[in-house]
Parts: sequence; C-alpha cells; structure tokens
Amino acid sequence: MSFEELYGSAPEGTWAAPGRVNLIGEYTDFNEGFVMPLALPHTAVAQVSRRGDGVLRLFSADIDGGVVQLRVDELEPLTNTSWAAYPAGVVWALREAGHPITGADIHLSSTVPTGAGLSSSAALEVVTALALNDLYELGLNCQDLAVVAQRAENAFVGVPCGIMDQTASACCTEGHTLYLDCRDLSTRQVPFDLAAQGLQLLVVDTRVKHALGDGAYAERRAGCEEGARTLGVPALRDVPYEELTEALARLDDPTVRGYVRHIVSDNHRVEQTITLLGAGDVRGVGPVLTEGHASLRDDLLVSCAELDLVVESANAGGALGARMTGGGFGGSAIVLVEDAYRDAVSKSVTEAFAAAGYAEPRIFVATPSAGARRLA
Repeated sequence: MSFEELYGSAPEGTWAAPGRVNLIGEYTDFNEGFVMPLALPHTAVAQVSRRGDGVLRLFSADIDGGVVQLRVDELEPLTNTSWAAYPAGVVWALREAGHPITGADIHLSSTVPTGAGLSSSAALEVVTALALNDLYELGLNCQDLAVVAQRAENAFVGVPCGIMDQTASACCTEGHTLYLDCRDLSTRQVPFDLAAQGLQLLVVDTRVKHALGDGAYAERRAGCEEGARTLGVPALRDVPYEELTEALARLDDPTVRGYVRHIVSDNHRVEQTITLLGAGDVRGVGPVLTEGHASLRDDLLVSCAELDLVVESANAGGALGARMTGGGFGGSAIVLVEDAYRDAVSKSVTEAFAAAGYAEPRIFVATPSAGARRLA
C-alpha cells in the first residue's frame, strides 16, 4: 500500500539511505580501529510526515503485518523484537538526546538484501534519522545521524554493534570508499573509481546464515576487550603492528590471541589499502583482501564453508582477491575482478556451489554509491 492509502495524505518528503559493503577492516570498529566501507546502490526508502499528537505509525512494504502504531512517550528499550524496533529506536534515541520529536507517519521499503551482512538494519535507522532531522530541522550532520542510529541499535534494539555500518550509510559518497577512524570518528573520502581501472567489485551473497553466528559478535567483542586489558591498552587499536609478535607472547588464551592477531593485522591491512589506493594500485588491494579472509577464518573464527568456498573458487577463476565481509557465519563475500574475468569468476563460484550442493549464490556488482539523501 502507498503512503497516501495508509495515512490519508501525501508524505512531506522521501528519503533514501544505502546498505554497505566493507572493503577492509572487519570487527575493528568496536576496537576503536579503522574501517573502509562503501555504500551500495541498494537503499532503504522512507516516506515521512510529522505528527503533533505523540503517535508514531510505521509500515514496511516488505514485511506483512500492517501498520505498527506506538506512542513516542512510551517507547522503551529492549521491548520490541520486530523490524519496527529499528525506526522506533531512532525516534527514542532522538528524544533521549533532547530533540522534540512529536510523532510521525513513516512508510518504509528497501532493496537492501536482508540477512546478507549488507547492513539493511543500519539503512532503516539512518533513513529514519535523516528524515526526522530534515522535517524537525534538528541541524544534525551525517556523523551525528550515525551516532543516533548506532545508539538506537545498541541501546534500544540491543545489538552491540560498532559505528561503521551507520556511518557508511549516512556519510559515504559516490565513487569513494570511506576511511573511518572509529575512535575519533574522523573520516576521509578515498577515491575508488573501479570502472576507470577496468575493475569491478562483486558481492556474492551466499544466501545462508548459520546459527553459530548467534551471540558470536558479543563473544568476540568480550574477547577483544579481555585482550586489551591483558595488554594494558585502552583498545586493540593501540597495539602497534610492529609489536604484534611481542604482544601475542603475553596472551595465554589461544582464542583471545587469535582475536588480537586479527584486529591488529586488519588495522594494518586498512593502512596498506590506503597506501595502495593513494598510489593508484587498485589491483594490489586484491591480495590484501584474500589475506584478510584468512585472518577472519583462522584467527577470528567467523567464516563458514560457503564463504570459504566463494574465496577459493573466485580466486581459482581468476579474481584478484576476495574475502568475506560483515559479521560472518554466512552472508556475503566481496571479490575484486578484472572486467574481462567477471563472467569466468562468477561461473567458477556458481559451479563450485552447485558441486557442493549449496543453493545458488546471488552475485551483483558493488558500485560505490552515495550515502543518505533526500529524494523529494
């Protein structure tokens, strides 16, 4: 149903916020480290109008269930487990920050694949935050909106995510990857014009999500915090890569040791990628991606058979490099390919999945796209 059919009038405006893939720097955000996401062309779209009576009405065109009606002054963290918790959490977070949100009618739709590790939830949060920021003239910038959206997911929904997904959705620009320092939230737009180099970045959605991933994020966060405490640093970003071997020798728990090795080395891989892109050597990023996957698989222990098979078969088919992206245990991988090898690489991956008895993966091009914006 359209906004007009649901709510009886036209919306005051229409906004969009994208999903993302992360080029490099995985699980580093909550360790106050570095990440390099880019926005996808896939977006969550919100049509929104203000209300002055304290009522919040939410509708998703993608999920059966009709209109969810809530009162803004009765929103409580950790009480809603449906999709509506994400936009409702944004309203709660804005009000908690002192912003006078007096209600809204919101119609949401999304082309961001759910369950694929592409930040469909962050897109919902950010598009809601941007729309309310514009309509209520709150004066928040893109980084402010990302912080609000993260607080909604952390405190209201109850997911202890870092800041990367929301910042990517809110702040990315077309044709760039976003370098983000997750400690001070400083950002830099890094040119990432793959087409000019005769390259493509493919996303391979494995279409699986293993139950092993339940609670794994929080477990790894706790392990990383334990490692930082043992090493006497505020966060693992404070362990220099050059001192990694010495630091690992001070850790008795082999699991924590693996977590620390991954975080410190992945921060280093972000720095390597910055250097390569600055020198115009986009192809040189390929081996860095594959190295990053091995670290996620062997040290952080968040890969799975399907993701490993994507990386193995893509590289065997002629890719420059590949790795899982996102939280792991399913979801998606990214593959850097020459234009000329795209079909061969896609065929290699698809045939490998068929031979293994897996469902056919979804493969599409990740074009570095614009962050959240108003459409109408």
